[in-house]
Amino acid sequence: MKTLMRAAALGLVLTAGAAAPAALAQAAPPAADTMFRATTLNLSAYGETRIAPDMATITLGVMTEGKAAAEAMQANATRMAAVMGSLRKAGIADKDIQTSNLNLNPQYRYQENQPPLLVGYQASNNVTITVHDLKKLGAAVDASVSAGANQVQGISFGLDDPTAAENAAREAAVKALAAKADLYAKATGHKVSRLVSLSEGGGYTPAPPMPMVAYAAKREMADAGTSVSGGELKVRVDISGLYELAR
Repeated sequence: MKTLMRAAALGLVLTAGAAAPAALAQAAPPAADTMFRATTLNLSAYGETRIAPDMATITLGVMTEGKAAAEAMQANATRMAAVMGSLRKAGIADKDIQTSNLNLNPQYRYQENQPPLLVGYQASNNVTITVHDLKKLGAAVDASVSAGANQVQGISFGLDDPTAAENAAREAAVKALAAKADLYAKATGHKVSRLVSLSEGGGYTPAPPMPMVAYAAKREMADAGTSVSGGELKVRVDISGLYELAR
């Protein structure tokens, strides 16, 4: 009899212990319920500003050929030294001239049913220059072509310091986001209570290089003068925000 009573008492304790967490769980509202106590808007917008570039990068190069590898490389080095000298005379600082590609490739002649025949070597050397005064860009290209550059590959325009343009785009983005929030709030019979969170994505990205037709180093091209126009750059900032609404 005592054994049965002890078992019953133990069962009662276990039942009471199991019921306590269940009661606590019912007392605390589910986490998901708190999310729907406020009406919110999750929106995104962007701001843009346009600004003239103040710098540019361009890739110039020399390609030479020779029957022997040393011959091709020597000819290339001679002409490249002249090109570098012309760039310095055009006002391009040494820190703004960077070797971007140096290659030496064998050249073969192919005939049907015959093994490839080595006929010589081709050497190429490219430098990427940064021009901080766009008025010097055309003159720098002309000078390098006159000195022996026979490759002009790509040009891209950019900003030395994009901070001011980015900040202007940010202000435009915030205004657009706030206007959109007001529109949605009025359309749903609410008013904007507060901005809960704001996040930013994107920003200034330099424009990709524009292809330029490779051309030979001809004096008449230099005499004509290369005209380069930077146009305008578009700086865009994307943002998203969470607004709380009220009646």
